[in-house]
Amino acid sequence: MSDLLRILENEFQIIAISFLIFVYILRIVWLFRFKSSKEKTYPEGNAKAGIAYSMLNVAMPWTMETTRKKHFFYIQFVLFHLGVTLAIGATFIIPYWPHLFEIKAIVWIFQFIVGVAFIVGLFRLYRRLADASIRLISSWDDYFSLILMILYFAVAFLAIPINYQRSEWPLILFFALTAFFLIYVPFSKIGHYLYYPFTRFFLGRTMGHRGVFAKKKKNRSTEGL
Repeated sequence: MSDLLRILENEFQIIAISFLIFVYILRIVWLFRFKSSKEKTYPEGNAKAGIAYSMLNVAMPWTMETTRKKHFFYIQFVLFHLGVTLAIGATFIIPYWPHLFEIKAIVWIFQFIVGVAFIVGLFRLYRRLADASIRLISSWDDYFSLILMILYFAVAFLAIPINYQRSEWPLILFFALTAFFLIYVPFSKIGHYLYYPFTRFFLGRTMGHRGVFAKKKKNRSTEGL
C-alpha cells in the first residue's frame, strides 16, 4: 500500500469526519436555540402518536400518494439509500476490517447493491433533466450532488474488491471522494437528513395534537351497521 492511500484511508478521513461532526454540532446547537411553540387549541388527538407516525412515515409508502400509486419510486428510493449506506460502510470496512471483503459473497452483495444504486442515480438524473416541472424547481446543487453520488457509486463498485496488486487508483479515488463528501455534505442538499428528525417531530406533534391522520378505508359491507 502506498503512503498516499494509507493517509487517505486513515488520517485524512478522520480529519474530514471530525469537520463534519463539528459543523453538525454547531447546527444542532443553533437549532435548539429556537423556542418550540405550543399549540393553543384543545387537543383532538394524541401528540405522541402523531410524532411516531411522522417519524415512521418514510417506512410507510402507502401513506404517500406518489409511492402508493407508483411503487417503483419507493423501490428506487430504498435501493438508492441502501447503496449510500453500503458505500459509506465500505469506507470503514476497507481500512479497519478488510478481512470481511475476503469473503466473495459479501463483496458481491456490496457491489450488486451499489451497482443498482448507480443505475437508480442515472435514472434520477435523467428524470430531473427530462421533466420540465422538476427542472423548474432544481438548483445547481441538485445536479451537482446527484452527479457526485453517481460517480461515488461507480468508484465504490471498483474499490470494494480491494485489489492493491492490480491498481490502487480505485481506492485512492474512493477515499478522496469520501473525504470531499464529508466536507461538502453539511453545506449541500445531501445534508437534509440532519433536519429530518426535527421537522418530523414538530410536524407529527402538530398532526397528533389536531387529530390529523390518514384514515383507513371502512369496510363497505359493515358501513351503516
